Amino acid sequence: MKVKVQKLDGKASGDIELNDDVFGLEPRADILHRVITWQLEKRRGTARPTRERSDVSRTGKKFGRQKGGGTARHGDRAAPIFIGGGKAHGARLRDFNPSLNKKIRALGLRMALSSKAKEGLVILDSLELKDAKTKALKGHLDKAGWSGKVLVIGGESVDEGFAKAARNLPHVNVLPAIGANVYDILKHDTLVLTKDAVEKLEARFNG
Repeated sequence: MKVKVQKLDGKASGDIELNDDVFGLEPRADILHRVITWQLEKRRGTARPTRERSDVSRTGKKFGRQKGGGTARHGDRAAPIFIGGGKAHGARLRDFNPSLNKKIRALGLRMALSSKAKEGLVILDSLELKDAKTKALKGHLDKAGWSGKVLVIGGESVDEGFAKAARNLPHVNVLPAIGANVYDILKHDTLVLTKDAVEKLEARFNG
């Protein structure tokens, strides 16, 4: 698959040949759904567990008299109404760490990249900015006509000036190639890859 490469100011900068094994697959909703579900489950944090009545080590011996003490007829100090007793219906430790085969995860990422390639993938020569300021970058983005949420993926690392300029733009997110993932790719309307990012992603799957 051949795609045009452009500079950040919108000028053409040649062509690049994309690997069909990475950018030319037919996306499957079931695979993408499995990978996204796995990602979101991995992000979840569990509540700190609390000790319930059966977890508290306190005496079960009846204290006080059955009648005449002026208090209720209690028989267990682990009851929730006592200080130090177990909590009623407390938070429990839950496991949000599902497993997913590495091949499925890799296939999901390739399908996500392929779906964006079909919609119109943007390939940049580099992310270097002469004037690394938010106003200048916003002007470039408006000129390029990138709509909605934009995800920019760099190579080994993201250009520091570009990252600082994009920091205050609410709908622009930046990631290095190693951080590319299915959820972020599909959540954004426009995917922008640098030539270095394409090389890193293709090497990641071909290696």
